[in-house]
Amino acid sequence: MSEICSHVAQLGEVAPSGDGCEDCLRIGGRWVHLRLCMSCGHVGCCDDSPNRHATAHFHANPDHPVIRSFEPGEDWWWCYADDLFFEIDGAPPAPSHT
Repeated sequence: MSEICSHVAQLGEVAPSGDGCEDCLRIGGRWVHLRLCMSCGHVGCCDDSPNRHATAHFHANPDHPVIRSFEPGEDWWWCYADDLFFEIDGAPPAPSHT
């Protein structure tokens, strides 16, 4: 098992806010990859995307530190507060936009 952030114990199940970056869809932006906030279900775009909405969501909501990839076949997690990339053995498969 990889190292896991201290915030995972605070998380429950979330429903994705949509099939794309909700902020890009609102402004007509584009994204590269999608990330799912594990506190509220906000779907935001990654830091390789022009607007970096997933990170912006964390900065606006510092009590939402953990994201998970929202890409097919990717099961990794990231904690902004702990600056930690991790996977959780036995976690259900990651939801994705497709």
